[in-house]
Amino acid sequence: MAVYRLNDDDCLFPDPRRTDDEGLLAVGGDVRPDRLIAAYSQGIFPWPSEGYPMLWHCPAQRFVLRPSDVRVNRSLAKAIRKRPFEIRLDTAFADVIAACQQAPRPGEAGTWLTDALRASFVQLHHRGWAHSAEAWQDGKLVGGLYGMGIGGMFCGESMFARVDNASKIALATLCVQLGRWQFRLLDAQVETPHLASLGAQMMPRGQFLQEVARAAAMPIPRGPWRLDESLKYGPPV
Repeated sequence: MAVYRLNDDDCLFPDPRRTDDEGLLAVGGDVRPDRLIAAYSQGIFPWPSEGYPMLWHCPAQRFVLRPSDVRVNRSLAKAIRKRPFEIRLDTAFADVIAACQQAPRPGEAGTWLTDALRASFVQLHHRGWAHSAEAWQDGKLVGGLYGMGIGGMFCGESMFARVDNASKIALATLCVQLGRWQFRLLDAQVETPHLASLGAQMMPRGQFLQEVARAAAMPIPRGPWRLDESLKYGPPV
């Protein structure tokens, strides 16, 4: 399969079905907000690699969760019942993405979240596209995650935790809220143990792209997100 080279003049991408099993679709281009919107709306995401132009991917298998099907296992439910955190949405996006950028990743040198990507996501947040779910304890931000809202799909990007279970409970709470908003899909891109414990599964690229098209057409408001009061301390367990 050919790998396409993008330019900085437009935000066009080739058909993501034209990539191979490895999922590398295109190289080059910038990460301006409009290009990121165009990419995520087609099931494509950036994955920088040091020493290379920007790499754009759409893997053959996608790890996804249907928010309406989220499940909480026994150990996480036990932690939630203690109500250790107040969960919020979109009150500290810049702090969340900064913490994700700085969080150590076992087996990884540096971070895929470049300064340019971080700046673009902050702009997308101000424009109502990017969102954060946050765990607060004693008035301090101790965990959370951020991602892109594309119609009825949430594209999860990165998480961090300074206290055990902080990001896990924030994510579980977000999933329940997304389900209440009739979101079709949470895209985790690649497999993680915690998403698997919540019920996420692999989905073939063809099916995933059909889901993306349906979700992107849903008229769900962007704006700042607000959590239902009943979810303030986590999902019901």
